[in-house]
Amino acid sequence: MKPLDYVVSSSTAAAFEKKIASWETGGQVERIWNHDPSVWSNADEAKWLGWLTITGEQLQQTQRFFQFAEEVKAAGFTHGVLLGMGGSSLCPEVLRLSFGAVPGFPDFQILDSTDPGRVATIEAGIDISKTLFIVASKSGSTLEPNVFHKYFFERAGRNGKQFVAITDPGSNMDKTAKEQGFWRIFYGLPSIGGRFSALSDFGMIPASAMGVDAAKLLEGGEKMAQACRKPVRENPGAMLGLLLGTLNDEGRDKITVVASPQVHDLGAWMEQLVAESTGKNGKALIPVDREPLAAPSAYGNDRVFVYQRLESNPDPAQDKAVDALAVAGHPVIHLPMTSAYDLGREFFRWEFATAVAGAVMGINPFDQPDVEASKIATKKLTNEYEATGALPAETVALEESGIRVYGITSAKSLSACVRELLASIRPGDYFALLAYIEMNAANEHALERMRVAVRDSKKVATCVGFGPRFLHSTGQAYKGGSNNGVFVQITSDDARDLPVPGQKYTFSVVKAAQARGDMEVMQERGRRALRIHLTGGVAVGLEKLASAITHAVQ
Repeated sequence: MKPLDYVVSSSTAAAFEKKIASWETGGQVERIWNHDPSVWSNADEAKWLGWLTITGEQLQQTQRFFQFAEEVKAAGFTHGVLLGMGGSSLCPEVLRLSFGAVPGFPDFQILDSTDPGRVATIEAGIDISKTLFIVASKSGSTLEPNVFHKYFFERAGRNGKQFVAITDPGSNMDKTAKEQGFWRIFYGLPSIGGRFSALSDFGMIPASAMGVDAAKLLEGGEKMAQACRKPVRENPGAMLGLLLGTLNDEGRDKITVVASPQVHDLGAWMEQLVAESTGKNGKALIPVDREPLAAPSAYGNDRVFVYQRLESNPDPAQDKAVDALAVAGHPVIHLPMTSAYDLGREFFRWEFATAVAGAVMGINPFDQPDVEASKIATKKLTNEYEATGALPAETVALEESGIRVYGITSAKSLSACVRELLASIRPGDYFALLAYIEMNAANEHALERMRVAVRDSKKVATCVGFGPRFLHSTGQAYKGGSNNGVFVQITSDDARDLPVPGQKYTFSVVKAAQARGDMEVMQERGRRALRIHLTGGVAVGLEKLASAITHAVQ
């Protein structure tokens, strides 16, 4: 198999060749493996490269994964819930959706939302007394896993034997797990950041609990790791990263992910890895996930299409659409997979490629300064609520039946407000819907209608993120990357609320603080953004917003 299968223009091919030759001369692949930070920004990159060798280290101790899987099976859990966020939750989500529920093992769900409706939906779908809860938090201080843990620890009668922790040694979660008598504690490596942790215990322990063969995933990852030690032209990770970097230099900074149905959620994992790693210092590669495929004429000249095709179960409609894109002159990268177990291989390929693309872009791909800014803004708001029992008052820019608008606008109606915002979209921009509502099929379908309307009219890339999970993913690029995004943040009155044990604030308050903190940082960064708050019910409000967007782009 070729290190990389791709279709690009002759001019891109020539520029790509120059990049390859430069890396051959500079020896950057060897320097990456030697932990040389000067490959990137010569900052602290060397301390974040534990992911390079994790697959080999894990393969030396696979017996513990088999043992844990057998213990979970023997314990008789019927359900499992992974409580995490970002790098701690996205790999387990990909595995659960790709492999399905494995007979004899708990049926897992992933909780990475502070929306009380989502928390209630998860709770309604499990038998709490027979549920295994995995609390995954690298630092042990991340807000969301901590409130999830507090809520379900109380709901499970404070029975630590139903809880497992995955965290870094000595973290707050490590201490809490010991104090509360957790069944098991597994440790990550401090030298591996969250979004590069798929093949560490943060991915492999949940895999084992689900009945997925962690050793088989790791074997694929190790084969790819060895391939990524090879010279540039034989190196699948380096070639992918260099091509993405070359295309970015040409203005093709929107990576549109196409994945076969069985592995469709791989794009959600890639979103965080690529966006959070490259979106900073006014630069960004913007991943575009789950945007329905269209005719080539629907796209501008700022896209590259990456096709993760499952050879054993492809989608003929996807094949036809991707072929048409290549014929029309859009760059297309083919990354074939033989089975879902090739996810282990793809995790490592994308990690290496992202590190390489970051080097081409001249950034540190291992930090996330603007994610931290949002966390600080959120914490300030939740602290104020704890002190006063209320969030600070806000100024409403516009109000009509069932809708409030927050932000800077002179419009007198929702339709005019949306039209004003969308009129600012220019070629090379992208449009993103940031929805702090329950992530479910109905809401996703409503948001899809909106994104497709904007894409087809404006010929721009579109993204959909559910809050707060996107804050730990694409949120870094939205705030720290190029100022070429146009954003509609969607919030709502919650039909019900849930308490956070030991706190004055509730889940609704946490979600509201996260949305407001997010918007505060967006405005500080000069982003084109409005917040649409739904007061008359989510379904009705989304319909009104969809109608306003559709009319605005006609």
